[in-house]
Amino acid sequence: MNSQSDNAVFQQHNHASCIHDALITAKKLCKERGLRLTDTRLRVLELIWQSHKPIGAYDILAQFGQEGRNSAPPTVYRALEFLQENGLVHRIASLNAFMGCVCPQEGHQGGFLICKQCKRAQEITEDALRKQLLSLAQEQDFEVESMTLEISGLCTACRTAQ
Repeated sequence: MNSQSDNAVFQQHNHASCIHDALITAKKLCKERGLRLTDTRLRVLELIWQSHKPIGAYDILAQFGQEGRNSAPPTVYRALEFLQENGLVHRIASLNAFMGCVCPQEGHQGGFLICKQCKRAQEITEDALRKQLLSLAQEQDFEVESMTLEISGLCTACRTAQ
């Protein structure tokens, strides 16, 4: 498992290495699972990781257009659907955007700290709160099908800039 400090968007890190590692992990997982990681899917994933903050489908479409790739919305949406279904990216509903998963090999549901000013986001991988929420749902005889925790606030850089 990658530690949170290794992937912390709000902390200094080697961005190129982060992108490289994410793409290598995705290729490996897809091969192990017998999934087809097409060039389009890989490029969408790469753009998501390059952004290092949640990125929308239309931003990806614009980049595809600049690169001379097929920029039809269904192409990008199918790639995003594949990446999300296979745990390689998470959708952040409040931003209508996508972000790379820091632990795709673990098959978990995402939790995020989202800076409301700079729009950067950090995935949180601590399961204690998630388990507590699932337990509360179970106590109410509620079956959870999916859960994404989105916590908004201000990152250190934006707080100190104020």
